[in-house]
Amino acid sequence: MTAETLRPILAGKKALVCGIANDQSIAYGCAKAFRELGADLAITYVNEKSRQYVEPVAKELEAPIFMPLDVSREGELESVFAEIEKTWGKLDILVHSIAWAPKDDLQGGLLNCSAEGFGKAMDVSCHSFIRMARLAAPLMRDGGTMFTMSYYGANRVVPNYNVMGPVKAALEAVSRYLAYELGSRGIRVHAISPGPLKTRAASGLKDFDLMLSDAAKRAPLGELVDILDVGFTCAFLATPFARRLSGETLYVDGGVNIMA
Repeated sequence: MTAETLRPILAGKKALVCGIANDQSIAYGCAKAFRELGADLAITYVNEKSRQYVEPVAKELEAPIFMPLDVSREGELESVFAEIEKTWGKLDILVHSIAWAPKDDLQGGLLNCSAEGFGKAMDVSCHSFIRMARLAAPLMRDGGTMFTMSYYGANRVVPNYNVMGPVKAALEAVSRYLAYELGSRGIRVHAISPGPLKTRAASGLKDFDLMLSDAAKRAPLGELVDILDVGFTCAFLATPFARRLSGETLYVDGGVNIMA
């Protein structure tokens, strides 16, 4: 079965994708997969500096809604959802692909992480998903699917992942609790755990190239995944084919997570 065969399956669905930095982003892979299967897109960019990289993506994917969103800036999240309600009147899919920690706290090891840095990492990378879900849920009147992005380092120690390990562990727990709270409204929530990918966000991790090399060697499939592998996994989960799945942490990593 090809993407061409499945093209209409998300026709008429409205998807908000947050966290695209450029055309190498995991969030871009999600947006592209949704669009190929017929969904309409709302795309955000974090600031004016990033806009030059994200705007071509929004045009390529014919996104009618293109807005700034820095989850740490008061009112921006609310403005995005107000525009979605005004333009579409509903929302079917939400992708939260946002993570950030101060560089010194990210690279300095967990033992040396400051309370302020830990709090900022948790707020931007984890609590922002709760805030998004709170605003998205009323627009998912006919049910919907929410996604957030995790990593293997949430459950196993990955050297140099540091503060993001505990933060992602919290994010996976948030996903499960939101799945429980929103399930009665027909809203499904998943954490997606891709294998290591060369993205701008990952470039901030120390010795990231070693992580890539190790993952490729350990994967049962013998190769790394790419952003469209992640995107089409999310697209499947947003279809009626996955209507009984919720609260999962799904690994899209070529099987790396099963290896000792």
